[in-house]
Amino acid sequence: MTTTISKSGARRRSIATLICGALATGGLAAAGVTALVPGTASASSHREAPLISGTPQFDNTDLYAFVSPDKADTTTIVANWIPFEEPGGGPNFYQFAEDAQYDLHIDNNGDAQDDLLFRYTFKTHVKNKKSFLYNTGAVDSLYDKDLNVTQTYDIELIKLKNKYEASRTKIADDVPVAPSNVGKASMPDYAKLRYQAIHKLTNGSKTFAGQADDPFFADLRVFDLLYGGNLSEVGNDTLKGYNVNTIALQVPTHMIVESSKQPVVGIWSTTQRKNASGYYSQVSRLGMPLVNEVVNPIKDKDKFNASKPYDDAQFLKNVTNPELPKLIEAIYKIPAPKEPRNDLVDVFLKGVKGLNQPPYVTPAEELRLNTSIAPAKNPKRLGVLDGDTAGFPNGRRLTDDVIDASLQVVEGELLGAKNDLGDAVDKNDKNFEKYFPYVSLPTEGSRGPLAKGTSGTNDVRSQLGDALQPAGTSGGGTDTMLIAGSAAAGAAGFLLLTAGVVWWRRNMGNRAY
Repeated sequence: MTTTISKSGARRRSIATLICGALATGGLAAAGVTALVPGTASASSHREAPLISGTPQFDNTDLYAFVSPDKADTTTIVANWIPFEEPGGGPNFYQFAEDAQYDLHIDNNGDAQDDLLFRYTFKTHVKNKKSFLYNTGAVDSLYDKDLNVTQTYDIELIKLKNKYEASRTKIADDVPVAPSNVGKASMPDYAKLRYQAIHKLTNGSKTFAGQADDPFFADLRVFDLLYGGNLSEVGNDTLKGYNVNTIALQVPTHMIVESSKQPVVGIWSTTQRKNASGYYSQVSRLGMPLVNEVVNPIKDKDKFNASKPYDDAQFLKNVTNPELPKLIEAIYKIPAPKEPRNDLVDVFLKGVKGLNQPPYVTPAEELRLNTSIAPAKNPKRLGVLDGDTAGFPNGRRLTDDVIDASLQVVEGELLGAKNDLGDAVDKNDKNFEKYFPYVSLPTEGSRGPLAKGTSGTNDVRSQLGDALQPAGTSGGGTDTMLIAGSAAAGAAGFLLLTAGVVWWRRNMGNRAY
């Protein structure tokens, strides 16, 4: 049917057998158990529900959690917001919302309630409100006077018990955010700005907030009748070239686990938005990837985004008789597994017994990570299915191919229906970084082709905020002044110089020298 996946069959089967043996025959079927069919994602959780699709600043697109590959005594959480950021989307580039609380939740005992909550809140600062520009010249640092619009954030660590706040501590104050990558002229060394935005906390943690390349990779043409109805539309990473706003947090693992004997944590992220009365309400939620896009019908999508993990039983009927396997069977003649789909409960709700399932677990939609499993030296994109127990669904690494791995399981891999289904997109278009925050640098706004007849670093560019250098040519009997707006002048300089040209031609153009 689709792309054949290369892997070690024997090892893969042994892991599948292990998972099958652990699967429970009863219990809650998760919201998200069957959310994974050929490319069935709105880019994981990009624009997955009616209300959130209209408010991208609050839309949590993806969540990742993994043991840090270069620092194995720490755990890294990466959460992304604002889907489909067009790199050239100025002059109002992409910012975190000031009327939002961006939260990272930790459940360290498996009871479907958060025990720890890291809350990020943001402030926007404008140096010159009389300018329309994001930056007025080339930006050399996060504190550059030419960076006109900046953001900072605070972090609070909230400890909870039985759903109630037990303590609250501010652990970061006024940390600078890495800006949107306007372009090569505006930000000639964006990697330097990224590095400056990594902040060390006194408790041994690291934090980062700013723009990044969208790490999720998939072919989203699935919505055209499952890749055109004949698989003619696969193999194109439709997230290529788009950015997101990233929050990344690396914490010493001992801070978030219940104990060394219970190293499994459940993680999810949410966004709270302030209403007109000044109160906050939850509008977005994300744990396991690919949950709210296709499992829940339209009537339940907004409800899921406002819900808590301990209330996930309310979505049971949406997944015990899922719609999508039936659609795949109708279009591609691949038999849908028999219902009810209780085979997937442990993998997607409880964690796999003996791998990432905490004792006395309450079934809930969380991304579960066994922090005692060391990072793989050579990560495999299919994770546990290919014998790599440090990968998905044991947490989620940036390189994990959650579309293919989840699709194969949902279509019956663990029930003996062996398949190599996938969307033919096996990796991100950009390589990930080796060190925190690991996400790739964002695509710059000036990524497009150069203007005709230009070359080098002083090219004319169409993106406002980039430095512009228009050039005239002299010919005939008329003297023409060649004017070049420097990179430091930016678009504002270009506008002033254009006015100067008009004045020159009106007042001096006919004079001879």
